[in-house]
Amino acid sequence: MQSGLDTPVRLRFAPSPTGYPHLGNIRTALFNWLFARHHGGKLILRIEDTDVARKVGGAVESILGSLEWLGLDWDEGPYFQSQRLSEYHEIAGRLLEQGHSYLCYCSSERLEAMRQDQARRRQPPRYDRRCRDLTEPDRARMEAAGAKPVMRFRTPLEGETTVCDLIHGQVAFRHDTLDDFVLLKSDGYPTYHLANVVDDHSMAISHVLRADEWLSSTPRHVLLYQALSWQAPHFAHLPMILGPDRSKLSKRHSATNVTEYERQGYLPEAMTNFLALLGWSLDDRTELLSRDELIKHFSLDRVGKTAAIFNGEKLEWMNGIYLRKLSGDEFARRATPFLDRDLPESVARPLNEPYVRQVLPLIQERARTLAEVPQLASFFFIDDLDYDAALILSGRMDATSAAGALSAALEALKGTSTWEAPSLEEQMRPLADELGLKTREFFSLLRVSVTGRTAAPPLFETMAVLGKATCLKRLVAALSLTSTSL
Repeated sequence: MQSGLDTPVRLRFAPSPTGYPHLGNIRTALFNWLFARHHGGKLILRIEDTDVARKVGGAVESILGSLEWLGLDWDEGPYFQSQRLSEYHEIAGRLLEQGHSYLCYCSSERLEAMRQDQARRRQPPRYDRRCRDLTEPDRARMEAAGAKPVMRFRTPLEGETTVCDLIHGQVAFRHDTLDDFVLLKSDGYPTYHLANVVDDHSMAISHVLRADEWLSSTPRHVLLYQALSWQAPHFAHLPMILGPDRSKLSKRHSATNVTEYERQGYLPEAMTNFLALLGWSLDDRTELLSRDELIKHFSLDRVGKTAAIFNGEKLEWMNGIYLRKLSGDEFARRATPFLDRDLPESVARPLNEPYVRQVLPLIQERARTLAEVPQLASFFFIDDLDYDAALILSGRMDATSAAGALSAALEALKGTSTWEAPSLEEQMRPLADELGLKTREFFSLLRVSVTGRTAAPPLFETMAVLGKATCLKRLVAALSLTSTSL
């Protein structure tokens, strides 16, 4: 499909503050942002806050924060629909005056009973148009009784409306499958159908990129544009994001709230790369794309029609690659807040910055998220390790051999004047031969003794950063644990 670049490119991201931003919301924002930046256009941010009853406190701040975290800047806004009510009322009045809409006085109780009856009959839920042709006396009687009407669009009863979608192509909708949808609610607030059409026209939106779920509503919007004699924008409906089991993405698959990924220590550049590949691809093989590359190559031609599958393992893998590509200083800058947040309270604050910069390069290769850093590095910061003798003896050595090896290591290391990784290895490697131990077994014993773990960063670099006093103290503690097993 053609991208419809016959007018200045202006897109909008228009979230509703009825919840916190989830992956689908932000993926939509990203695709709008990429399209706008690729074509040198503008991105408008609009908050669709007319559903007062469902508005969630803090949602707007969370939406803005998520966009800022990912670096998805906008050129205009944020505009708030709740501040534009007079414009919606003006347009609604025009539609009523021209006969394109009508007032409906049906009570919520009647509508609910009608829906239940339709469900029993296995009919699609839709308004039965009872108020479509009320006479003036009928309306007067309803209003005298105190009924508060809604305004409904007078959908044509015959024919069809064709939506030209830039992803799905031509999609036809028969009018007899559409209902007379509500434009204005009884509280005076517009529905999404009216407000988004008015705003998109008022803001000169050229392209509407939104979730697939809105495709079925698009003929209603096209009919509204026609009734108002306005030019409709180009529509593109983006594929859904499903879980690995092809069901709707939910918390059982992974976090759906974007702010949770920030809290878990994912990098915004990795998240951007990952989200871009949920429904779009450059080719069949390229996985890693910088922000500039995404902007350069993004087009609707490569957006798929079928649902995208969320893969948490791929996101973790991708984030690990981005972490390893960071410079040492940049990794430290980003990881330090997570150390400060998650290291045990017993660790003194503020953290010693020069020491942190020595520690972090040792675990950078192993980290998949920034939130893993405190756990990977904790033994560098806590005073006393908490493990039992079984961990020391998890290899092939018995307690007697382990105690002998630790005693020999202690004696050798006490006299060491140069506490650096190369000299430590020069001392310990031949000692393994003297003790009749395999190097791997001996080094594993030392590793557990000074870190409390069987898997840790390179042994001698770790010992060099921990320092002589700490290493000797931990070796003594390990020897004591081993001796109790004799």
